[in-house]
Amino acid sequence: MAAGTLYTYPENWRAFKAQIAAQYSGTRLKVATSAPAFTFGQTNRTPAFLNNFPLGKVPAYQGDDGFCLFESNAIAHYLSNDTLRGATPQAAAQVLQWVSFADSEIIPPASAWVFPTLGIMQFNKQATEQAKEDVKKFLAVLNQHLNTRTFLVGERVTLADITVVCSMLWLYKQVLEPSFRQPYPNVTRWFVTCVNQPQFKAVLGEVKLCEKMAQFDAKKFAEMQPKKETPSKKEKGGKEAGKPQEKKEKKKEEKKEEKKPDPEEEMDDCDAVLAAEPKAKDPFAHLPKRQWTWRSIKGTTTWSRRLQLSMSATESNQGFMRICHG
Repeated sequence: MAAGTLYTYPENWRAFKAQIAAQYSGTRLKVATSAPAFTFGQTNRTPAFLNNFPLGKVPAYQGDDGFCLFESNAIAHYLSNDTLRGATPQAAAQVLQWVSFADSEIIPPASAWVFPTLGIMQFNKQATEQAKEDVKKFLAVLNQHLNTRTFLVGERVTLADITVVCSMLWLYKQVLEPSFRQPYPNVTRWFVTCVNQPQFKAVLGEVKLCEKMAQFDAKKFAEMQPKKETPSKKEKGGKEAGKPQEKKEKKKEEKKEEKKPDPEEEMDDCDAVLAAEPKAKDPFAHLPKRQWTWRSIKGTTTWSRRLQLSMSATESNQGFMRICHG
């Protein structure tokens, strides 16, 4: 097996899978976790790194022969030997089964529960409670399977054990307190057996099981969040100085828009016919124009009213005289 380099950050449980597999297979593996070999957040964004690993994610493996791999399960499989991968077709399929089980059944709820306690993710009570229930489900499955078995596949450690142990590592270290793990003794027995193997210890060190369930730490979460860059005084001054000018320009644009006349609508056939007809002449156009004022109108109205009343009175007198002489 060709030697190579594994790029990752410290304490990456996904990288542990490849490291433990290399311990069992005897592959010479360099682990680059710090400068100058590798700086997470910087090296993995360089063109040279992205040329070999387009996603820029870790762990990432590069062999001395130039062979490159990303995705932790693929790297662990490549660095394993036949015993770890499964000595028979049936065993190999079972190993793959548990590797898939870890990805689909263990990692999602484990992350939802553990990450808030590490300050990696915001706490959500509903999501955490659901995660606890999902953890109980897969622990029950493992507990039943390990009731008559020492390891997950066969009588020796395989990539199935390595993968599932690494996927559950932070659960046992952070939240699986004695009362929670008590109903699943077979799982705890198997986990302790695995982490005490020399090959596991060489990578994980001494693994201490959780004594008290860790809780969400708001202070730690705040510290883990990226700090927002505050603009300098010069930048602030430049922005503030530019604001009045921007406002003036906006006002000018608004005035220009107001002055623009609305586009004339096209006339239809009916409008065109009406427009073509000659305008009717005013029959009173030949008479001299007279300026009317409010007083003249008021006086005229009063005079007209008096004349009307006088005529009415005359008619009434004439009628009365007719009656008398009639």
